[in-house]
Amino acid sequence: MPILRANKIGKTYGNKFNKQEVLKGIDLQVDKGEFVGIMGASGSGKTTLLNVLSSIDRVSQGSIEIEGQEFTRMKEKQLAEFRKRHLGFIFQDYNLLDTLTVKENVLLPLSITDISRSQAHQKFEQVASELGICELRDKYPAEISGGQKQRTSAARAFVHDPSIIFADEPTGALDSKSASDLLNKLADMNVKRQATIVMVTHDPVAASYCSRVVFIKDGQIYTQLNKGDESRQAFFNDVIKTQGVLGGVQQ
Repeated sequence: MPILRANKIGKTYGNKFNKQEVLKGIDLQVDKGEFVGIMGASGSGKTTLLNVLSSIDRVSQGSIEIEGQEFTRMKEKQLAEFRKRHLGFIFQDYNLLDTLTVKENVLLPLSITDISRSQAHQKFEQVASELGICELRDKYPAEISGGQKQRTSAARAFVHDPSIIFADEPTGALDSKSASDLLNKLADMNVKRQATIVMVTHDPVAASYCSRVVFIKDGQIYTQLNKGDESRQAFFNDVIKTQGVLGGVQQ
């Protein structure tokens, strides 16, 4: 059952004298519990696609539904409420507030709901345990490593049980061990929580953790790979081969 449906979405920048068509009529569905990667060369439109799917940017044409709600024409107030209930975000640069502790950062999405303090504490304990950041609860972002910051960011994305989580190059600023730790935890939560994750990445190692990878070229879907029963290594090799056919995915 699709949790996200994007129908004929287009995105154009500029004016009638100088138009740049970045997305060209993309159709995409994401099922509940899928871990979908989006890859493509620099300038292919992959980040723009993530931005419109996640409501950060508006489409120029087409429609996008999440949980059956078509949000592309919502007013800002309605859209803010929709985001609060249905969406979680993990950004490359963490987007943590320096003046808040790890626990306070994680609990931010719950601070604007009517959830009780004891329920919020319980949710923090659960997600912090899953992401291995319990012992960091009273530390500030400046006191923890990049990998710990990104796991904190991930905990914040998961804590309110959103319909779908969007991750924009979540391993882009991490060393290989921290990246591997984060990806293993995201993959575990994808399975255990049946969490739906859509992730833009340039890294074939990161993509190999996904259940499906969508390749974007010149604003259109070029091809897709399904992991199925393949091992992560075999899927990684498939991703590399497809990148080769695409002419290489530039960072």
